[in-house]
Amino acid sequence: WSSDVCSSDLFRRRLNFLTQLRRARILRPPTMLDIPTEENTMTFTKFAVAAAAALLCAGSVIAAPVEGTDYVVLEKPIPNASGTFIKVYSYDCPFCYKYDKSVVPAVKAKLDKEMKFLDYHLHTKGKYGKEGSEVLAVMWVADEAAGRDPYAADAMHKKAKFALYKAYHDKKQRWDDGADAFRATALEAVGMSKADFDAKKNDPKVQALVKAWADSTYDVAKIQGVPAYVVNGKYLIMTKSIRSVNGMVELIGELAKK
Repeated sequence: WSSDVCSSDLFRRRLNFLTQLRRARILRPPTMLDIPTEENTMTFTKFAVAAAAALLCAGSVIAAPVEGTDYVVLEKPIPNASGTFIKVYSYDCPFCYKYDKSVVPAVKAKLDKEMKFLDYHLHTKGKYGKEGSEVLAVMWVADEAAGRDPYAADAMHKKAKFALYKAYHDKKQRWDDGADAFRATALEAVGMSKADFDAKKNDPKVQALVKAWADSTYDVAKIQGVPAYVVNGKYLIMTKSIRSVNGMVELIGELAKK
């Protein structure tokens, strides 16, 4: 074992836990250790150290993901997606909002150096799905042009996306006045005028991004709905198998190796 693993706080916590189990007579080494002698105390200590080390090292071994349980292979892979973690979502999806507030940022913090995180907005869901894709694509391209991470707190894409989330889910806005009212919610969040937006939406990069989202998102979303998470454009994570952030991170890491 390497010193950085077996000398860690986790190792000491597990050793303490095993000691407590021993005292409670849940975990018992050989019965001779019940005699409270110095020799037996040392023997039990060695036993506990070995057991804790075994648990620690075993805990670092991740079970291989099971196809059909942990993930499915997409029949139509997302093109040009090697090394990516793609989230398919919609502004009017409550679970997308929930995951974007807590789960996705935590996962990104752990995998940001290993994977490129991408948002793919689903144009077929919500009254203003197409308009949502267009305005969010404009913001994504603007962030990349400015050298900003679209997931950063000061990013235009993040501000616009959460403005739509909050308006729809928290304030219960439905934009009965039409698409312009919907767009205005996103534009006001980033300080962009409608004239500026109208010019930017015709940018070839924006149009290409909108098309890339439209070409892939429906085929992914129809499998189990949204949010949907795809690794390397091939492996769709079964969201029902997600139990924790760390478990999701480990699953993504294993799928990225395939």
